[in-house]
Amino acid sequence: MKALLALILLVQLPTHRAVPAASPPPLGCDDPESEAAAEVAVNYINAQSHHGYKFALNRIEKVRVLPQGPNNEILFLELDLLETTCPILSPTPLANCTVRSFTEHAVEGDCDVKLQNLNGKLSVLASKCHSHADSGEDVLQLCPDCPLLASLNNTEVLAAVTAALNDHNSKTPDAYLRLLEIGRARIQDQPVHMVSVEFAVAATNCTAEEAKANLEACQLLPEDQSNFGFCRAAMVTRPKEDLRVDCELYGHQPGVTFSHPGQDTSAGLVPSPGQGFTNHNLRVSHHSPVASESSSSEFPSSVLSAKSVAKRAAPEVAQHDKVPRPVGFALPPPPCPGKVRYFKI
Repeated sequence: MKALLALILLVQLPTHRAVPAASPPPLGCDDPESEAAAEVAVNYINAQSHHGYKFALNRIEKVRVLPQGPNNEILFLELDLLETTCPILSPTPLANCTVRSFTEHAVEGDCDVKLQNLNGKLSVLASKCHSHADSGEDVLQLCPDCPLLASLNNTEVLAAVTAALNDHNSKTPDAYLRLLEIGRARIQDQPVHMVSVEFAVAATNCTAEEAKANLEACQLLPEDQSNFGFCRAAMVTRPKEDLRVDCELYGHQPGVTFSHPGQDTSAGLVPSPGQGFTNHNLRVSHHSPVASESSSSEFPSSVLSAKSVAKRAAPEVAQHDKVPRPVGFALPPPPCPGKVRYFKI
């Protein structure tokens, strides 16, 4: 009898089902966590590049999150970047760099980036980028008279760089500058024939007089004394010859290096003509065996760069939102791609 009574009481007890914990909402392209991850990614990409120009975020195209356990997730971002006017060697912070205008024949970077968010710290695990200039037709449709990017091995471009560097060195007796790379070039034919060039330079161990006496002896300063800079020049050849040159040396920046194989950087000489190209491609892919590969890797992992980020919380269920959901129901993901910050190419 006691056993039967216990069984009846047990059956009458209310049953409680375990309610699964609410999952974090899907991550949108313009959510704060996506923005923070994109900022870390762009800073990392610029830090890994040693040539060309700094790039700024224009749009977050896609974001995907893979949970890896408590307080650990992997983020995959697709980013659109735009070239700024700041050379990569410039100490100017990215926030103070101007995005190059559409009419200057803008260059866009496309990047895939893998990050880890572990205990609120964002770390870049991998990045893969390439870049391309906007189509000439698009530029000319908006600005018919705007000059387009020219090949960096164009004979007029090489002549303009040579003339500009020689002119600067002849007027600056202290440090003899050596060409590192040509960054950009444009040629216009109306109302005057003008070649505009931009190029990176570095100080050598020679003065102008020493370079005249023995140019081959002029070498770049050692790494602990390196002094990089940048020049912009415009050379008019018709109807009247004119040359304007503006060069700036940044001063020694500890840890800043330059590496761009494949160009002849003999003192004062421009690269030998080779394959034609119009802009330095942001073709970057970074990886390192020190990073974890245990988390659904789509890219090789890379050196970590950490930043704190606020973790998005699981949504609270309002009292009026108690409508039963069908099995497998999921809220639609937030909109992607995100907002365009400057202009779309």
